[in-house]
Amino acid sequence: MEEIINRVAKSGLVTLDLEDYYHPGARVLYDLKENLFMGMILKEKDFREFLKSHDWAQYKGQNVAITCTEDAIIPTWAYMLLALHLEPHANSVVFGNLNDLEEKLYFDAINQINPEDYRDARVVVKGCSKHPVPTAAYVEITRKLQPVAQTLMFGEPCSTVPLYKRPKNTQEAVNA
Repeated sequence: MEEIINRVAKSGLVTLDLEDYYHPGARVLYDLKENLFMGMILKEKDFREFLKSHDWAQYKGQNVAITCTEDAIIPTWAYMLLALHLEPHANSVVFGNLNDLEEKLYFDAINQINPEDYRDARVVVKGCSKHPVPTAAYVEITRKLQPVAQTLMFGEPCSTVPLYKRPKNTQEAVNA
């Protein structure tokens, strides 16, 4: 009987699964349209009163995207005031939609990755996940790892798409 050899395990590939960096907290869209008078105007006095009386603790640990889905002119200070009230409670606050929020959560997580952990590695950035990973996160991890990795690939260790391979003369120049 022939021994079955796991060539993937012996290949020296390092798998990086961006799903491991998914933040588990709730995602909330705060839409300023709820604060508009007649769906068109943000009255400063009414808005400031709302800010004082609103229960901000309900956003504890949540990830909040601030936007306005109505076609109204919202002064910049209104978004700033919302951020000030949300910040002590929320895990993360961004201006934009839920996709912008997801990108920020991934960017924050990717910024915590030490690229030196991948120096001279043959890295496979895993492509399949249960949680949707924004394309921007894949671009960001590529940008971060390309200067240190020997190779970058996308997919699964058994079936990869080659993306980058450090030229041999670059390695020799680094060692010289």
